[in-house]
Amino acid sequence: MQTTVTYRYQRSASGLTAGAHLFGILAIILLLVWLLHYRGGFEYDSDNSDRVFNVHPFLMIFGFIFFAGEAMMAYKTVLSAHKVQKYVHALLHLIALCSGIVGICAVFKYHDMNNIRDMNSLHSWIGLSTFILYCLQWVLGFATFLFPRASDRTAIRIVPWHMSGGRALLYLSICAALTGLTQKSTFLGVEHQLSHRELNLINFTGLSILLFGIFVDLSVALARYV
Repeated sequence: MQTTVTYRYQRSASGLTAGAHLFGILAIILLLVWLLHYRGGFEYDSDNSDRVFNVHPFLMIFGFIFFAGEAMMAYKTVLSAHKVQKYVHALLHLIALCSGIVGICAVFKYHDMNNIRDMNSLHSWIGLSTFILYCLQWVLGFATFLFPRASDRTAIRIVPWHMSGGRALLYLSICAALTGLTQKSTFLGVEHQLSHRELNLINFTGLSILLFGIFVDLSVALARYV
């Protein structure tokens, strides 16, 4: 009976993981269509401030959110040795963290190029707070589970908090992304630079990001029972 239940959870977790990958890839494709076709591409060292800004959504969604979700699924749903799972989990989170650093620097650079005040929106408050907490989560996780490593008793006590914190941070990062997309579409609409097709594309991108997060969270939650 236990084997049957475990197999059922494993099959459900695998299906949800496939769904998460589907929506994650879809979000990246829609994001690239938006940035390359409608917004003129992205380049960190460009003299065009709009191209500099476009680095921000690209790295925060593809680099930060997507890799953070992949890191969570790699640890909970990929069948491999536990040590391998831990190192892949930490590496993917590190890639997300580095992408986030460059993405945040890009938007600050855009603000400097256009004399815009920093941290003046709800999106920026949520986004930067989430990223700071994410960095603390990674450092604490690395110190507890990889090096120098806490005692087994301490690690076992921290695991539920680490998992819950990771899931909460994923949703916070998605919240930041959705408020950012809404803010950008609002600005473009005010400046009469937004077509109905582009608006729909932005909305579908946001919806795909949200569904990616939901499927990641559900797959990780069900994998606990495998």
